[in-house]
Amino acid sequence: MVKADGSVKKSKVKELYVFEGMGKRKVTEVLTGDLCAVVGLDDFTIGDTIADIENPEGLAVISVDEPTMSMMFSINNSPFFGKDGKFVTSRHLRDRLMKETEKNLALRVEDTDSADSFLVFGRGILHLGILVETMRREGYELTVGNPQVLIKQIDGKRYEPYEILVVDVPQEFSGKVIDLVTQRKGEMLVMESKGAMQHLEFDIPSRGLIGLRSQMLTGTAGEAVMAHRFNEYKPWKGVIPGRSNGVLIAKFSGTTTAYSIDKLQDRGTFFIDPREDVYAGQIIAEHIKPGDLNVNAVEEKKLTNHRASGSDDSVRIVPKTQFTLEECMEYIQQDECIEVTPKNIRMRKTVLDENERTKQQKRLSAEAV
Repeated sequence: MVKADGSVKKSKVKELYVFEGMGKRKVTEVLTGDLCAVVGLDDFTIGDTIADIENPEGLAVISVDEPTMSMMFSINNSPFFGKDGKFVTSRHLRDRLMKETEKNLALRVEDTDSADSFLVFGRGILHLGILVETMRREGYELTVGNPQVLIKQIDGKRYEPYEILVVDVPQEFSGKVIDLVTQRKGEMLVMESKGAMQHLEFDIPSRGLIGLRSQMLTGTAGEAVMAHRFNEYKPWKGVIPGRSNGVLIAKFSGTTTAYSIDKLQDRGTFFIDPREDVYAGQIIAEHIKPGDLNVNAVEEKKLTNHRASGSDDSVRIVPKTQFTLEECMEYIQQDECIEVTPKNIRMRKTVLDENERTKQQKRLSAEAV
């Protein structure tokens, strides 16, 4: 095996497989052009070449895009801990993440000051989202934090990653796409017509891509096709508009009631239905105004012997807004996180206790001054 640095290391291949359909078949040899899987090589990295032992010749080293985004992976510490998953401890979580780095070469994992949390670096929300979704399907419970782009200090200045964003969209929606991207500090590089489609290319900070996909699909009636790739680090672009509204937070743990949700519907758009179990600190709706609001969604209607005409009409509950994992990752803010289990995806505040959150906000405000 010829290493990326040019050195030669003798290794023995134990097993050799070729791919057939959705499976693999064990073979003793492969021909030129075959895609194969090799078992038995240790201490390999991207760019190493499996070569003839008598005439070792290495191929040009392949470069892998460096991570541009990080997320905090932690154990699930909510009141619903351990209800759905089989793997819930920090040891399970660490072993699984380290195993992923062996085959996912663009992924990096670092330990933190807390034994229950790990910092995971990836190429973007989709890259990290696929990992989280795979883990929850395997039976893991975990908590993931707000995505953060990686910042570099170069000559005393802040630099952030930029990406080339490519969008193909029908011409009638091109104006909407340009507006959405420029709001997020993107600059247009290319604009070409290809039949009925418009081909657009932008240079945009990686931060600007967080939450852009869902907005673009909504603004273009699902017609936009977008892709992006890392370009380079450039000076910090400034503040990029994010979520403008606050959230409604469950004040008490329990089972939600139609009576409570009906009374609160004018306050926001709900992410839950009646008769769902919630806990204090869980995000249950988007507020119609900026700022967060703690609400009681588990209050039951008081029964009396008195009835008034029209007061006992059946409640009308608007169906809940269902978020995918990727949409949740784009939606949450700095002080929020996502509880991921094999059966549920819930958004919550990082600090569940209302009084502790208030103290933390006061402390951060005092430090800012």
